[in-house]
Amino acid sequence: MIVRGESHRQTYKGFHLRQRRLPLLKICGLRQPDQAAAIAGMGVAAIGVIAVQTSPRFVLPEQRAELFLAAKTASPACHGVVVVADPQADDLKWLGSGQGHDILQLHGQESPERCQELRHCLGVKVWKALRLREPADLTRAALYAHHVDGLLLDAWAADQLGGTGQRLPLEWLRGFEPAVPWWLAGGIASDALPEILSQVRPNGLDVSSAVEKSPGDKDLKRVADLVRTINHYGYTADSITDD
Repeated sequence: MIVRGESHRQTYKGFHLRQRRLPLLKICGLRQPDQAAAIAGMGVAAIGVIAVQTSPRFVLPEQRAELFLAAKTASPACHGVVVVADPQADDLKWLGSGQGHDILQLHGQESPERCQELRHCLGVKVWKALRLREPADLTRAALYAHHVDGLLLDAWAADQLGGTGQRLPLEWLRGFEPAVPWWLAGGIASDALPEILSQVRPNGLDVSSAVEKSPGDKDLKRVADLVRTINHYGYTADSITDD
């Protein structure tokens, strides 16, 4: 991931950190291998595939590897993220290493200890999503900082765990600098980027509904516009996991 500051390079928990860079980009909720390949080929840092059965973007376990393979074939640097909520024992065989992804993104009620347990037993990086109802919810970030490899912040919604397109109030996030890299989700479109990046400093941007025709069907033109906008602001790709 990428953070701001001087231009020297350092390493944190296997993440290569290059300062004075703008956020990396992850496109989430893909369902079609051809779109995964096209989007990876645009130079995004990661693609996300949904493993939450109640989501309209849900992908069966047997089909996820094809999406990740398509992305990796188009861009070996593109990382694969599986999004899940409160995984049970029967789910774990699909969530560990060897399934095409290298990051597990947890959107349920997982405790810090559960996150660390999954991180150790599955052999993949773990990001924890925090859905915020109020600014005080940011204090939860400190509870997870030493148990996960990254955080994702999204707006709370009663009926969905993510992909709502609702944007967090930016004033909540000013000065937010957790001990681990963090990603911002919710309502991130090309025309919103100048306002977002002038006020907050996430390490990455997580985008789903803002670049869709319908749930899971990405609009490649919108993705390309978003990539161009980030490039215009100085985006430079870097590694977000171990080499």
